[in-house]
Amino acid sequence: MATREITNRDSGYHDPELEHELVIEAERSASRRESRIAKLALLWRERRFLYRCAALGIVVSTITAFLLPVRFSSTTRLMPPDQAGSGMATMLSALTKAGGELGSLGSDLLGMRTSSDLFVGILHSRTVQDRLINKFDLRRVYGDRRYEDARKDLENRTDISSDRKSGIITLKVSDKDPQRAAELAREYVAGLDQIVLTLNITSAHKEKIFLEKRLAQVQQDLEASEKDFANFASKNTAIDVKEQGKAMLGAAAEVEGQLIAAQTELEGLRQIYTDSNVRVRSVQARIAELRRQLQKMGGKVGSTDEAAPPATDDLYPAIRELPILGVTYADLFRRTKVEEAVFETLTKQYELARVEEARETPSVKVLDEGDVPEKKSFPPRMVLMLLGTSFAVALGCGWIVAVVRWRQIDPDSPGKVLAEDVLQTMKRNLSWNHRRGSRGKDAA
Repeated sequence: MATREITNRDSGYHDPELEHELVIEAERSASRRESRIAKLALLWRERRFLYRCAALGIVVSTITAFLLPVRFSSTTRLMPPDQAGSGMATMLSALTKAGGELGSLGSDLLGMRTSSDLFVGILHSRTVQDRLINKFDLRRVYGDRRYEDARKDLENRTDISSDRKSGIITLKVSDKDPQRAAELAREYVAGLDQIVLTLNITSAHKEKIFLEKRLAQVQQDLEASEKDFANFASKNTAIDVKEQGKAMLGAAAEVEGQLIAAQTELEGLRQIYTDSNVRVRSVQARIAELRRQLQKMGGKVGSTDEAAPPATDDLYPAIRELPILGVTYADLFRRTKVEEAVFETLTKQYELARVEEARETPSVKVLDEGDVPEKKSFPPRMVLMLLGTSFAVALGCGWIVAVVRWRQIDPDSPGKVLAEDVLQTMKRNLSWNHRRGSRGKDAA
């Protein structure tokens, strides 16, 4: 419009429509200015009424501020929990350091949350709230009969927030008793710590639980294998079948060689002496002993039962028994070694899982412990007094303007007539109820 006016003025052409619009706009501005001045003048004339409204507002707000129950707030701050060492978490951590809001946005888009959000959710849980309600008997303190009402009252008196940049969790608890407020704040942290340790659901914890169960089973199998192997070796005197076989064959060969030499010597003596000669009888006795020893080393034919114990005069198993004993011995020995290898491997994995669990488990680290507050946190009396006074003055101003406008309405206006009729009817009903109540009292 201004461009149009300048163009018309420069060209010397006068637009009657434009001039009419300018005149109307100027009249509207003047009317609004006069209306505002008139309202200010009206309020100035009724300033005594506004003074009374302000005084009434001060009195009412002051009484209200001092009648409200006093509360004390204890604040606890927790350090940001350690994050899991996964690649995605590391990437998001790098994004957060580099781009600030970009990292938080990426975490939200990927559906991931930090451990700080997890801690905040646990602190708001019913388990933690019931723990505090039962320990401090908050149903009696708050005057509630049901746990649900006590939880709502505790929730209204608790403020938990997490800083997105630093990750620090701020926990503020309000109560009438400053000592109880501090104890509630500390108990929140204790409950959080217990739940984190009890409900640990990290992958390392699951792996540790699995390895722990598997390790116990393998240990039982290893003990059973060792017991079976020891019983077999003790019953059959099978210390080391392979080495025992080599030793027995060597001893048998040596005895057989001695036997052959003794037989040769006997044949030579028989050429010279008779069988009743002492030397011949001595060599014959030695040959019989060597044959008995050789037969003992070789074992009796048919005596190859692996479960049969050796004779009482046999210190070691016979050569004939060694092959069958060797099969069972090797089987039990291999089974024991396999169980030992599995047990050793699982033990190493179990220790690694314990270290990983300790690294991944979020720990509760207290930055500021809840202390006993020295000043009240509620109610803000000065603020309430100022707000109450301002509200009373604003209400008085609105009442003055409304009364003036009501008087300016035409008495014959249908709306005013209806409103006056409704007000008169309400007055008659109120006065009738009042008279009826007074008669009932007099009759009593």
